[in-house]
Amino acid sequence: MNSRAEQLKSFERLLDIMDDLREKCPWDKKQTLESLRHLTIEETYELADAILDKNTDEIKNELGDVLLHIVFYAKIGSEQNAFDIGDVANTICDKLIRRHPHIYGDIKVTNAEDVKKNWETIKLQEGKKSVLQGVPKSLPALVKANRIQEKVSGVGFDWKEPYQVWEKVQEELSELHVEIENGNIENIEKEFGDVLFSMINYARFIGVNPENALEKTNKKFANRFQYLEKEATKVGKSLSDMSFEEMDTYWEQAKKIFQ
Repeated sequence: MNSRAEQLKSFERLLDIMDDLREKCPWDKKQTLESLRHLTIEETYELADAILDKNTDEIKNELGDVLLHIVFYAKIGSEQNAFDIGDVANTICDKLIRRHPHIYGDIKVTNAEDVKKNWETIKLQEGKKSVLQGVPKSLPALVKANRIQEKVSGVGFDWKEPYQVWEKVQEELSELHVEIENGNIENIEKEFGDVLFSMINYARFIGVNPENALEKTNKKFANRFQYLEKEATKVGKSLSDMSFEEMDTYWEQAKKIFQ
């Protein structure tokens, strides 16, 4: 592993390269804060994929891409005399110190939940008008639901026990069933949303990240389905030519391989 001095030197090397690229590379020269935005989102998702795959080499590579974007934004900010990388680093350092009074002050905490509650209280003291103000509007709905629930929990608006949340899930499922029987599509959509929201809440209570859980299931399903496609090709058939029973045979094989 690199020493602290070596780490700082490598970061300085990145800053120097960024200066060169901004000055000499036609593509890098034309970039703006806005033009980089969608690329940053893409890089973040690629990092998320590498983390779920537990691929440390890819995690390292994707972290580098994300770090490049941070340095890139800071470089553009310095050109606009708005901020530089030092301002970015000092801002987060100041925030971390301010929001960890149990480390840098005289506040006492006993567990991680106490830290989260202090965090939300401090943010309100900093001028936030709502505990939900820090939830980005553009977050995917599933991630947003999880963050909303975490935020309100931080100020005590929460169930006490997992069984209470599970009862809520059952209640929402019953209400969904009623609306399905009634055939009102608008109400069905509302109740389906309530079921998803309550399930995401239950996931939090049993220590499961719903986004990670669903994405792992997505990957598992994709692997199994692609196995099915390959096996069909081996016997010279397309899936549309196979009976459900034939496909199910290969699917059961895939389930044993991809668990």
